[in-house]
Amino acid sequence: MYKVFVNESAMILTNKLSEVAEHKYLPLNESAIKQAIHSLSKKKLDKVFIYHPNHEEILNKFSKTIPVVVAAGGVVINKKGQVLFIYRNDKWDLPKGKIDKGETIAAAAIREVEEETGCKGLQIENFLKVTYHIFKRNGLYKLKEVHWFAMNTDYEGPLEGQLEEGIEKVKWKGPDKIKKALENSYTNIKVLFE
Repeated sequence: MYKVFVNESAMILTNKLSEVAEHKYLPLNESAIKQAIHSLSKKKLDKVFIYHPNHEEILNKFSKTIPVVVAAGGVVINKKGQVLFIYRNDKWDLPKGKIDKGETIAAAAIREVEEETGCKGLQIENFLKVTYHIFKRNGLYKLKEVHWFAMNTDYEGPLEGQLEEGIEKVKWKGPDKIKKALENSYTNIKVLFE
């Protein structure tokens, strides 16, 4: 099963009919995918199930309709146990970005966090998870597949948001401020803190 977020609503790609027994489901084809994205983006539905019997083929078939952009990012923790957040598009987010050709996913995660925040001395502790969300660029829908890593740093220097990426603020946040930030964040960021 894959959860793909369209705004704050979930499109669930599944090979198990038992998961959709109580809900309407659509077959995995281009018109159904586009219908699902439209319904979710217009908030006509809050959840849609897309069914295909073969789990190994689901994401591959889905990406034939909606091209995939692979990205990587980090949940960065400092010595005080605070998490590094960025603020853009009126939401709190975590630093992430597209993988460059020939770059490993882990190297991209570190590079993107450094570029978007100015934070240095990053070390990957472990892989966390992959999240998926739909976004629109130049009138076309794309699927962003983000590989998330837990990172740590001893960096105490200045933080600077990457202006060309629309990052207005970069802040370290402790538990109370994290909770407040997540109230104004994206669902695919909130799942990293569950």
